[in-house]
Amino acid sequence: MAELNVSLVAMDRPLWRGQAKIVVATTVEGEIGIMAGHEPVLALLVDGAVRIDTTEGERIGAVVHGGFLSVHDNLVSILAETAELDSEIDVQRAQAALDRILADGQVVKGEKDAELRARSRLKAAMAAEGRTMHQRS
Repeated sequence: MAELNVSLVAMDRPLWRGQAKIVVATTVEGEIGIMAGHEPVLALLVDGAVRIDTTEGERIGAVVHGGFLSVHDNLVSILAETAELDSEIDVQRAQAALDRILADGQVVKGEKDAELRARSRLKAAMAAEGRTMHQRS
């Protein structure tokens, strides 16, 4: 069975490299799943989760903020402006950051991106712990 060679890199550091069965990420056009033999793709990533299911059966999760996804000849490159593995994110700190943003009950226009990033980080961290996030209005 063919496999993907995957590289997940942020501007400041490499995060993960290895073989995978599938990679799932969110682009400006929606969620995309990549398996071996996928046609070439160059896509713009939006803030959100990346999931990598390795050939060894491990699931690698990360949250990315901006960047690109490139697929060619079973080589998948995820090049993010910033990224964190979900296992690196502290749930309590991520929740506190989101709470600070939402503290006044209204998110001002300039904080909308910060709110989305905080929600993405919290969701990824909770998924790593096997928990789900309850949306607040």
